Amino acid sequence: MSFSSYFTHKSGGDRIFAVEAPKIKFGRDSLLEIGDDAKVLGMTRVAVFTDQRVGQMEHVAKVVESLKSQGLDAVVYDQVAVEPTDVSFKSGAEFAQDGKFDGFVSVGGGSVMDTCKASNLYSCYPADFLDYVNAPIGKAIPVPGELKPHIACPTTFGTASECTGIAIFDLLEMESKTGIVSPRIRPNLGVLDPSVLSSLPPLVRAANGFDVFSHACESITARPYTHRPAPESSQKRPLSQGANPYSDLACLEAIKLIGTHIEQAVNDPVEESYDALMFAGMLAGIGFGNAGCHLPHGMSYAVAGLVKDYAPEGWPTDHSMVPHGISVIVNSPAVFRKTGPACAERHWKAAAAMGADLTDTKVEDGGDILADQILGMMRETGIPNGLSGVGYSMDDLDALTDRSYAQKRLIDNGPMPISRDELKEMFRDAMSYW
Repeated sequence: MSFSSYFTHKSGGDRIFAVEAPKIKFGRDSLLEIGDDAKVLGMTRVAVFTDQRVGQMEHVAKVVESLKSQGLDAVVYDQVAVEPTDVSFKSGAEFAQDGKFDGFVSVGGGSVMDTCKASNLYSCYPADFLDYVNAPIGKAIPVPGELKPHIACPTTFGTASECTGIAIFDLLEMESKTGIVSPRIRPNLGVLDPSVLSSLPPLVRAANGFDVFSHACESITARPYTHRPAPESSQKRPLSQGANPYSDLACLEAIKLIGTHIEQAVNDPVEESYDALMFAGMLAGIGFGNAGCHLPHGMSYAVAGLVKDYAPEGWPTDHSMVPHGISVIVNSPAVFRKTGPACAERHWKAAAAMGADLTDTKVEDGGDILADQILGMMRETGIPNGLSGVGYSMDDLDALTDRSYAQKRLIDNGPMPISRDELKEMFRDAMSYW
C-alpha cells in the first residue's frame, strides 16, 4: 500500500504506520462541561494548571465553577512560566506531588498544557529530570505506566498540545529547547472552545496561525514513514513516524483553513475566523502528532533558547522571549526553499493550500513558490523580518547552528539529509527576507 509514489518502500524502511488519535471535544461553551468530563474520568481532587495572565480571565473561573458544581475539589496552580523551563517544570511537578491530586485540568496555551503533562508525569513516576527527556540530551527512558487523567483546555490554537504526547521546555544550562515525547503523556481529553480566542492580541493570533501552518507543512514534507528505519519491535515505533497518508489528510485541510482565514483573523477578525483557526490547529495537531515536525521546529529551539532582548507585543514583559510560533516561522521560508527539491509536489500543493496562484508555475519550483507565499502573509500579519527581526545577527550563526544540530529527532525527520554546514546556511538565509 503506497497511496502515492512518495510512500514507495525503501530497503530497511518501515512498512507500517500507527494512528494515535486524541479524544477531542470541539465547540463554543464546551468549557462549561468540564465538571461532567472530569467526573466521568474519576477525578475528585483536581489540580487546575494555568499561568498568571490566563488565571485572571473568565476561562479559568468557568472551569473551576464547572468542577465545583459537580462536587469536585479544585486547586488552581497559576505559576506556569510562559515558554517553560526545566526549572518551571520541576516546580509544577513539586506542586502536583505535594497536592495528592487524582486528576489534572490545564487551561492556557502550550506552555500550560506542556507543564501540566510534565507535572503529571514526574509526580506519578519521580525520576532524575533528564531520564524522560529526548535523547541525546536526555536518556529518553520510556514512561513506566499510565498517568492520572488530564483534560487540556487550550486558550490558544497554535501548539495543539491537547492532541499530542509532547511536552517542550527550555533547558537553561544548554540555552536550547528540548522535550519529552510519549503517548502516555497525551491528555485524556482536549476541550476546544473557539470563543476563548477573542482574548488574544493580533500578533499572538498571527504567531499561533503560522505555528499551525508549520506543523502541518512540516508533517506533509517530512520524510515518508517508509524511509524511516523499521523499529526492532512495535513498541519502539516512534510517535514522529514521518509523512503518512493519515496525517496528510488532516494537514492539507489545516493549511487550507490557515491560508483562507489567517489574515482576516489577525487584522479584522469575525467569529467564523476563530472557529476556523481553532479547528485548523486541532487538525494540524492530529497530523503532526503522528508524522512529526522537522527543520523549522528544530531550528526554532535555538532561536527561542538564545534570545537576547526581543520583547514582542502581546506577551509577558518580565523577560525577553521569542514566542514559539515566531521562532518557527522566521525559519520556514529558508527551509522550504532548501527542502523543496526533495519533494517538490508536496511543497507545491502546500503553496496552493495557502492560497498561492499556481497559474503558469512549475511543480519543481514548489519550494520557492511556497516560501514566497509565506513571506507575503508574514508581512501582512506583522511577523518580524526573519532572525534579524527578533534580535539576531550574522555573528550568531555558529551558536544557532550548534544548538539546533543537537535536535536529531527533528532534523532526521526532514525529507533530506542535512549537514551542519547546510543548517548554518539556512540560518544565514533566514536572517532577513525583505
